[in-house]
Amino acid sequence: MTDTSKQLAFIGIGKMGLPMSQLVAKAGFDVTAFDQSTARLDEARDHGIAVAGSPREAVNGRPWVITSLPDDAALRAVMLGPTGLIGAMAPRAVLIETSTVSAEASAEVDAAAQARGIAYLRAPVSGNASIVHTGALSCFVSGPKDAFESAKPLFASFTRAQTYLGPSEEARYAKLAVNLMIAVSAAMMAESLALARKGGIGWQDILKVLDESAVASPMVKYKTAPLRTRDFVSSFSCKQMAKDLDLILGAGHAVGVPLQLAATVRETYGALVAQGDGETDFIATVKHLERLSGLDEPKL
Repeated sequence: MTDTSKQLAFIGIGKMGLPMSQLVAKAGFDVTAFDQSTARLDEARDHGIAVAGSPREAVNGRPWVITSLPDDAALRAVMLGPTGLIGAMAPRAVLIETSTVSAEASAEVDAAAQARGIAYLRAPVSGNASIVHTGALSCFVSGPKDAFESAKPLFASFTRAQTYLGPSEEARYAKLAVNLMIAVSAAMMAESLALARKGGIGWQDILKVLDESAVASPMVKYKTAPLRTRDFVSSFSCKQMAKDLDLILGAGHAVGVPLQLAATVRETYGALVAQGDGETDFIATVKHLERLSGLDEPKL
């Protein structure tokens, strides 16, 4: 690549976006970032990332744009309309969108991108803020196959694995499908742990049982580690999981798949948010079930 072809705009530099942008810069791309938060822009500057005064200034003439946005509303606001990013991007540029959003909102972005001759890659990342800086994220990608092929060196800079799934919104459904299993797993673990404790099993003992059993998936082991010390600091919050479950249920309704477990677990997360645990890690399902079961904090 020439220097010009390595110019990249990174829009949205929060918990996920900032470390991702740092990895991209470390790989030799010339990164210019933008975020609505001046504090985040200051943090980016402190990490040696150039910042722009507006999203349009950030993307101006650059052949690569990566976005990391919180939800459908932000996606539409940033991308679409007369002041949106797509209208400011250079034709034939590649737009890589890494968020968890609905297929419907994503399809609106695709229509606008196609009208401008922009290649739009849906590339939601899988992982969390605690591992982003290590490059251990994976991603699911859909969109134009030739754009995916050309973007492989860029994807390799901030993810360890990329799975290409098709030309349209397939990656959006993949991310929702994975997050559905994560949400249900967290609810399942909470019920199992509460049942074991009510049966007289010590906290550390039941965590050891889960770790050494047939159900010891990467997801289970990922959460038994912080549970040993009752660490509920958020890597992905209850509020975020409730949002994703709304997207999951909407997708199920749209394509005619009954998601009964997802509906039940959505109400669990709704209860956690209502009880003031919205910013707590999504494994706070454990605390929720303990409250419902009359269990006190276990002795560590």
